[in-house]
Amino acid sequence: MSLDFYWYPKCGTCRKAKKWLEEHGHKLNAIHISENPPDQDELKGLWKKSGLELKKFFNTSGQKYRELGLKDRISGMSEEEMLEVLASDGMLIKRPITASDDAVTIGFKEAEFENVWK
Repeated sequence: MSLDFYWYPKCGTCRKAKKWLEEHGHKLNAIHISENPPDQDELKGLWKKSGLELKKFFNTSGQKYRELGLKDRISGMSEEEMLEVLASDGMLIKRPITASDDAVTIGFKEAEFENVWK
């Protein structure tokens, strides 16, 4: 199965997730998240498929997140506003995002990968 894999190559967590997926036989369509961030429509599709709250898509530990003061602003934003902000800069998006036709995971937790991608 081929998976879309949005990642930042310098990110240790992304590299661990990529290694795990490859070791488990997955072919990856690796997408550099800061050079080719998903647009609003792609993000909306990923979000809907994930079943997660949209705010879970934010990279809350990132420098850009802090610079924009999003911690204090996010609760007052509409879904469309959040999608617009996320699409504006790939570094605002929590990574890696792993997606198939049926499932989406955000970040890398080995137990979750075992359940979803094994």
